[in-house]
Amino acid sequence: MRDKPSFFQKSSDGSPWFVRAGRITHWRVISQAFFFGLFIFLLWTTWFSRLGGYPVSLFLELDPLVAIATALSTHTLYRWLWRAIWVLALTLLLGRVFCGWICPLGTLQQFTSWLFNIRKNNARFDANRYRPIFRLKTIILVVLLVLAAFGMLQIGLLDPICLLTRSIVTAAQPAMDSALPSSLSWLSSAPGAPEQRVFDGAWFTGGLLVTILGLTLLIPRFFCRVLCPLGALLGVLSRFSLWRIERDVTQCTDCDLCLRACEGASDPHDALRKSECFVCFNCIDDCPESALTFARAPLPIKDQIEGSLRQGTATLFGKKVLSKRPETEIKGPDLPRRRWVLAGALGVMAFPFIRLSNAVTKRGYNKKAIRPPGSVQESEFLKRCIKCEQCINVCPTNVLQPATFKQAGIEGLWTPTMNFRVGFCQYNCTLCSEVCPTGAIQKTSLERKLGRGEYKKEGPIRLGTAFYDRGRCLPWAMETPCVVCEEVCPVSPKAIGGVTETITRHDGKTVTLKKPVIRPELCIGCGICERECPVTDEPAVYVTAVGESRDKERSLLLTSHKKRGERP
Repeated sequence: MRDKPSFFQKSSDGSPWFVRAGRITHWRVISQAFFFGLFIFLLWTTWFSRLGGYPVSLFLELDPLVAIATALSTHTLYRWLWRAIWVLALTLLLGRVFCGWICPLGTLQQFTSWLFNIRKNNARFDANRYRPIFRLKTIILVVLLVLAAFGMLQIGLLDPICLLTRSIVTAAQPAMDSALPSSLSWLSSAPGAPEQRVFDGAWFTGGLLVTILGLTLLIPRFFCRVLCPLGALLGVLSRFSLWRIERDVTQCTDCDLCLRACEGASDPHDALRKSECFVCFNCIDDCPESALTFARAPLPIKDQIEGSLRQGTATLFGKKVLSKRPETEIKGPDLPRRRWVLAGALGVMAFPFIRLSNAVTKRGYNKKAIRPPGSVQESEFLKRCIKCEQCINVCPTNVLQPATFKQAGIEGLWTPTMNFRVGFCQYNCTLCSEVCPTGAIQKTSLERKLGRGEYKKEGPIRLGTAFYDRGRCLPWAMETPCVVCEEVCPVSPKAIGGVTETITRHDGKTVTLKKPVIRPELCIGCGICERECPVTDEPAVYVTAVGESRDKERSLLLTSHKKRGERP
């Protein structure tokens, strides 16, 4: 095996160092660094999206899997999701360029693998050979698309952009914020936030990302090769790409150096697997004989010659001659037809199990699954939400939290819900609706949220209704004056009133108590009363999803019961 020349030496073909410095692989690394930096910058800038003008959800809107899956589940394409057509066009032209040049999770895996790589050359060759386990990502893709066709959007669980966004927002950013000294607080993910941001289940999402990165030490770019449904989708489309890696069998010496740094394990030394090729160009730069090139796919008139070469023979001047080595190309994913059918069947069988996994009330919802203002009706919400956590990232009060299994089951895992013990829905804020890329939270104006102007007849958006636990309320249960909940109620007229009563306490003192009561027709469910309640362990006032305006079936049912002659 010949040694590679040092950076300042001339290579075997006589090219000087500055020619090697301009190789396309170096440009790929620059591209990866740029797009990864842009991804991180947009996540950091999400906090400032109140200033307007920042395309903070750009990577999610460029994601073809997000666009296709939401189109299947909702039969619509929301706002800027048409931008995914640029990635699709790039794939049909050049192959899986997105995976090798743009994807931030792919870049992070590649950097981790490079940083901690201790493999010797022979081990690196073996690590970059194709393995049957790489079929798994295609099976995952089919299952997720079948679920989307049934109206169950679960691509956010494993889509690389959603996964990385969620992991950074709920785990990495809070951890880095807590480590920053006060002098550098402006670099935090939420500068000016009143408190350190915390998120439910951050240990799990952070641990999942660390596990994915750790597995790259066993199989380079493990997630990309084994699990990534977006990569599988682009791999299916790349079979139609106009350009591809080609090998000249008359120059190839079977040295296998092209395997040493192949990012996609696409077997460029033998039968190139187009669906696995990341177009990283490492194989071209590493080939000492220039046997590999990136060229346009053969024209139809060459198909007969190509076919004969695949059998090991070609016709030259009317005579059959043996080529040096059989040349083949595997265009599509290495998945037999029956496995495609099996994957589809798995998606069909998974639908009822996931749909029925959520433990809810008889009326079909969990009372603590309170959605952000502007959210569509729950069944439609689950058809649109991709669990990217952009709304959670932009929320100024930290009230939005990832849903747990208990709140929303498997189907609603990591979707946004409101935890009013952590924060409250700010009265004059609609930021979550500005950053949602799929319309699970519809773009909502402040006038619509507050029921002003042309929306006065409709009234304000109601997130739920507050209730009192009188056994814990200071005035009701402990004969102690307290009017905190009434003071902080933001609506006018206030949704919290009071019953004034003068009593003689057990210690003989005479006190005047204002015992709070809820006026449900005025309550918007913002949760500030629950957040500010001085009873710290379990609040005396709490908010549930009943009465939310996005779903009429979740009303208090007082009027409908009377109409039916039933007891409330």
